[in-house]
Amino acid sequence: MISTKQKYRVHCKVEPSIPIFSKDWWLDAVCGKDNWDVVVVEKGGQIIASMPYYMVKRRGRHIVTMPKLTQTMGPWLKYPPNQKYANRLSFEKNVMDAIINGLPKFDSFSQNFHYSIVNWLPFYWKGFKQTTRYTYVIDDLSNLEEVEGEFSHAKRKNIKKAEKIINVQFDLSAKDFYENHKLTLAKQGEKIVYTCDHFKNIYTAGYNNKAARTIYAMDAEGNIHAALFVIWDSQSAYDLISTIDPDFRSSGAASLLVKEIIKYVSNFTKKFDFEGSMIENVENSFRQFGTVQKPYFQLTKVNSPFVKIYQDIRSCGGMLRQFVRNKS
Repeated sequence: MISTKQKYRVHCKVEPSIPIFSKDWWLDAVCGKDNWDVVVVEKGGQIIASMPYYMVKRRGRHIVTMPKLTQTMGPWLKYPPNQKYANRLSFEKNVMDAIINGLPKFDSFSQNFHYSIVNWLPFYWKGFKQTTRYTYVIDDLSNLEEVEGEFSHAKRKNIKKAEKIINVQFDLSAKDFYENHKLTLAKQGEKIVYTCDHFKNIYTAGYNNKAARTIYAMDAEGNIHAALFVIWDSQSAYDLISTIDPDFRSSGAASLLVKEIIKYVSNFTKKFDFEGSMIENVENSFRQFGTVQKPYFQLTKVNSPFVKIYQDIRSCGGMLRQFVRNKS
């Protein structure tokens, strides 16, 4: 008998609206083939809703969490055509209840839902909590002249500057991209948060599924000023990883790469998602590309009293450190 996961793999191959972060091949790459599972809701032998999840075991606790380099997961719903609004809400409640009831037992849960999911009320009724986060999206790539016309004056100026001094190239290898990111972070006193093997898995899966490319900016001396690793599905492209060498930050290379990769992915998809940031200066940069702010939800739930105590202690510690900083 075919398993739920096998059904879902077939479903991913025939349903183009499944977001890339919830596709089976992506989950294999970021979680490992045996380390993720999925809840599906069926009607008439067809999958009408699904939600994959990644569960890890830490200190004896079962934790549903987000895999590294994965922006969103959450529910996917196949709405019946021509639904009235009230019927849509009823449909969402029914299938989300079924998804929640289908989840395995866990001690804590944390998932980011795609911004297309605007109704999380059924999860609230089941004891989940929500934090709003933001991403920035160019909603329509069909007219590139209009897209570039929405760039700020500063971005257009940076692009013109970069065009005179750097050369744009594609397909930097996984190892070279990783080492470049590691180097540029080290120059800023930061450490890379994912392994080279993890990135290679994503890179290989993305290229094999014709859903990923690297693009980079190099000067005449062979210095890489900036690089991007971008992925896409039929609905949207995602700026998954950006690297900027602080020694060449003023060259405008990063802005030029955004312009060029948008031009490239517009052949395959409809939108461009900068993947957002809650960091103020990064948000400012994304906003200058004429983007639309999109709220998305991080849903959490803690069932284990031990995890709740641990989180309360960490929260108190964080508030104490903030108090000390404010007083110093």
